[in-house]
Amino acid sequence: MTSPVETFTRQPWRELPPVLAELIRARTESIVTDMTRAIRDEVPPYRRSLDSAVGRDLSESIRRAVRQFAELIEHPDSAQDHHLHHFRHLGRIEFLNGRTTDALQAAFRVGARVGSRRYAEMVQEATLPPATVLTLHEAVLVHINALSNEAVKGFLAAQQRSEGEVKRARRALVERLLEPPRGHERAPLGPLAERARWPLPGAVATVVVRSAGRLTVPGADGDLLSANRGSDVVLIVPEPETSGLLERVRAAARGQVAAVGPVVPVHEAWLSLQCARLGLDRRAQLPTQPGDDGAFLRVDDELAELHLLRGAPIGELLDRRVLGVFADLPRGRADRLAETLDALLMSWGRTAPEVAQALGIHPQTARQRLRRLEALFGDRLADPLFRFEALLALRTRALRADAG
Repeated sequence: MTSPVETFTRQPWRELPPVLAELIRARTESIVTDMTRAIRDEVPPYRRSLDSAVGRDLSESIRRAVRQFAELIEHPDSAQDHHLHHFRHLGRIEFLNGRTTDALQAAFRVGARVGSRRYAEMVQEATLPPATVLTLHEAVLVHINALSNEAVKGFLAAQQRSEGEVKRARRALVERLLEPPRGHERAPLGPLAERARWPLPGAVATVVVRSAGRLTVPGADGDLLSANRGSDVVLIVPEPETSGLLERVRAAARGQVAAVGPVVPVHEAWLSLQCARLGLDRRAQLPTQPGDDGAFLRVDDELAELHLLRGAPIGELLDRRVLGVFADLPRGRADRLAETLDALLMSWGRTAPEVAQALGIHPQTARQRLRRLEALFGDRLADPLFRFEALLALRTRALRADAG
């Protein structure tokens, strides 16, 4: 149990005559009415009907404060737990209803002013010593200040609990968005996003910042979802094409290596992440340019190559099956024929002049190479499926050469 000594550092009501408690109890309802009217007039958040939940909470809390004040005058050593629990609960309710501690404290101040005036009138009517009024005013202020502090404690505790729940919901939402589907039906994102206080956007892009440790984006942290993946920071950017958030992320990541994945529907954020990671991995395999101390890569124009990188082992099998005839040739000749085949497959008319222009060689040289390709592949050069597979194999081969 909590005693007044523990709750109130100063207890001026001990100096008030017990008869004052009886007078207050007799007029409790009129005092409550006056305080309620003044608070509703002067503190806008409490201008609700007395029949509403807000009105009932307000009246009950004022009534309890008045009764407790009379109780302290009459029985200064009485336990106060039940009253303190009420005002802490009131603070939690105020937070949940979207009001502020400023409004809460303003209501207590107005109540204290009205209470002091009404209690002073009782002192005069009861012909108590005039000095009693000074002690009375101090007692009201100490009492109301203590109740206000308890309500604020309840408010802040609820706020911290809510913020903790929001953080947990945001972490869960990030995990859901970045986890590829596993074939089973997934629960709707809406309820989780609502708990995370993150309005579901129509589109997102993910940004991966390599070896960032922790990345702060001034003025945008609440709009972004973030997660650490090893030494990387992953950000989910809502509406990247219209919100302006992507530029803020870019500014925050300046000097670090980062990649932004393609813009996708929100439920495909995992796909944007995979593309961004592949882009960074590929960049790490390429030679570093002088003065290259950071980059902000956009992988939109590299999706075909990223797709091939994702399936590179299968691409190697395809290479051996479709282009295996090159393996029996000298390395230099095989490389020249491979680039000629690539130019042929990429040309519109499949003519020697087109191939020669693409490779920067003489048309006669191109004709010789094309005849060699016809001898190796024959009618397959006209087969759409062969052409498709050969082009995939050649692109995979080129990517492997870049990586090597």
